[in-house]
Amino acid sequence: MVRVLVADDSALMRKTLKAIFASDPEITVVGAARDGEDAVLKARELRPDVITMDVNMPRLDGITALQHIVHEKICPVVMVSSLTQEGAATTFEALELGAFDFVAKPGGTVSCNLHEVAGELIAKVKAAARLGQRPRLKERLASPRRAAPAPVAGTASGGPMKAVAMGISTGGPKVIYEVLPLLPRGLNAAFFLVQHMPPNFTSTYVKRLAEACQLPVVEAEAGMQVVPGTVYVGRGGRHLTLVKNAAGKVVIRLPSTPHHLFVPSVGVMMESVLAVYGKRTVGVMMTGMGSDGADAMVAIRRAGGFTIAESEESAIVWGMPGETVKRGGADLVVPIWDIAREICRAVGSNAQARVAGGGAQ
Repeated sequence: MVRVLVADDSALMRKTLKAIFASDPEITVVGAARDGEDAVLKARELRPDVITMDVNMPRLDGITALQHIVHEKICPVVMVSSLTQEGAATTFEALELGAFDFVAKPGGTVSCNLHEVAGELIAKVKAAARLGQRPRLKERLASPRRAAPAPVAGTASGGPMKAVAMGISTGGPKVIYEVLPLLPRGLNAAFFLVQHMPPNFTSTYVKRLAEACQLPVVEAEAGMQVVPGTVYVGRGGRHLTLVKNAAGKVVIRLPSTPHHLFVPSVGVMMESVLAVYGKRTVGVMMTGMGSDGADAMVAIRRAGGFTIAESEESAIVWGMPGETVKRGGADLVVPIWDIAREICRAVGSNAQARVAGGGAQ
């Protein structure tokens, strides 16, 4: 049974959150807090498995309360934020301070439509609880190796450019820092990343990533020409796809179709990358719920490309990578902290990823 403490200054939100969690027999709400100060006190008293934390609260805001809870190592925290640009900035600050993940309220600070994200809330609370039960992994991911983004010596391999298609979801906003910042300059490949994330959040996500990475990281824009050594991140609410123009250049398209549970979809992106780059495609599947992209990873492997799936050892949720492995879509299965090194090998560069130690611990 997952014991949850709900923290929100709105009585309506507390009632709604309680009802959502009550719908799942594996979750019980052990308490509710009306502000950040109350949340810290009740967290100390009740020792819940997970806390859902509103960002904007009186007396002590959610960010400050989070800092106390992380410092005291009480339990994982899932932030519940408003679906705005300002909410996105605060949310990513919370993730950098130690929050497990976030869920955006679809209707603002006090949302009457919270039921729309009920499934996401339940799944992320359960995932956070599982991480809390894996102390060695939690400790390792709590302090990701974000080496200073100084250039790393390396010479790009000859031959045609490759394409690295990466998919990630639950837990991704934190653990991606175990991969992207470790990729050096000099790689003869373009990188395409889909992180399941709502609109208004991806631009802030990209900005934070760009500050931490050696490679340029940009939010994909329609008509943007693809060049090697750049990471293109899918925009929330649009699929990330590629097409060759009349001049033979690869450019980005951002369609809203096909209809999919996730927009952007990992599978749609990977299939599009494969259609353009064929056997020069490297597929990478990391933590996430469900199976988005698993069939595309199978297709990449069958077409002669190379595929890497995150192992169950490190995955916060072994859904997407687990389905990839079960369906035969993985050439290689490694923990998250080895993925950057394996991408470098797959791309064929002499550059070395800045992975300290390497391998599982």
